[in-house]
Amino acid sequence: MKKFRPAIMSASLGRAAVHQFDQKVQEAARAGFEGIEIFYEDLEQLAKTLYDTDVPDTQHLLYAARRMRVTLDNVGLQVIGLQPFLFYEGLKDRNKHQELIKKLHVWIDLTKILGTNTIQIPGNFLPAEEITDDPKVIVDDMREVADIGLLQDPPIRFAYESLCWSTYIDTWEKSWEIVRLVDRPNFGVCLDTFNIAGRVWADPSSPDGKTPNADEDLAASLRRMLTDLDLEKVFYIQVVDAERMDPPLLPGHPFHTEGNPARMSWSRNARTFMYEESRGAYLPVEAVARTLIHELGYKGYVSMELFSKTMSDPSTDVPKTHAQRGIQAWQKLVERLSLD
Repeated sequence: MKKFRPAIMSASLGRAAVHQFDQKVQEAARAGFEGIEIFYEDLEQLAKTLYDTDVPDTQHLLYAARRMRVTLDNVGLQVIGLQPFLFYEGLKDRNKHQELIKKLHVWIDLTKILGTNTIQIPGNFLPAEEITDDPKVIVDDMREVADIGLLQDPPIRFAYESLCWSTYIDTWEKSWEIVRLVDRPNFGVCLDTFNIAGRVWADPSSPDGKTPNADEDLAASLRRMLTDLDLEKVFYIQVVDAERMDPPLLPGHPFHTEGNPARMSWSRNARTFMYEESRGAYLPVEAVARTLIHELGYKGYVSMELFSKTMSDPSTDVPKTHAQRGIQAWQKLVERLSLD
């Protein structure tokens, strides 16, 4: 029987180029986490360190994954997925598409070493001139990875995640429609409370931090979850909040980056764990989590994901502080939702 288990993403514990992977996973395990999402940057950074190279090759990466697996086994952490397999679907340049298919086979080998069966694919956020919104192309691309995954023993699963700043697939509804059309047992969704609420309810560039009709639109979206989603295709969920931007995230704001959507800059700099109101958390993410868990019936790993400017703090205390903040958010979620 599935039960709820707390997980955290390795990058949530600190930047790969700043904080050691071994310390991060030790702090995660010590805090009480049972699972971890491996962020590819951590794997790549470990390979660079082990081989003193700026450009690790496939063998370097595979060896780094074996080293990671030993560390993870020693602290008792289960890898729930490897992410993010970036900029994949809808590429107009089909040569780049083929390069990513070759890369995918390396990622599959990495997942096997790490002891997981799940690769996460975020919605593509390359500029519109580089990718298409043609659903047939996107679906065919996703069927290709799913069919490659089905050839593995055991099969590799792909968790598709809409990002609230993705160029086209920017809502859970759009990602779910792709999953429905792909129609493969190993192709499902990763649902993130930040990306759900951050698109339909929140707007970091707005003076009040909200979209027009925010509450009504979110309520309608959550009702659609209950009627449209197939629980078997919800591979795992992430729960996370974010700071309200005051002043709004517009040109001149410290987080503004020319050419990047405001929601992207917001996501990278100002997420918080759930219930961190003292840090500015304000999204209605508990309502999203409650819908997924109590009303839809999700059970399994719940990942306390975080991206934040605090991850780049060079202090050696960052992994411990983030692990403790993350498990405190989990414990409050357990209490608030009366989880088993």
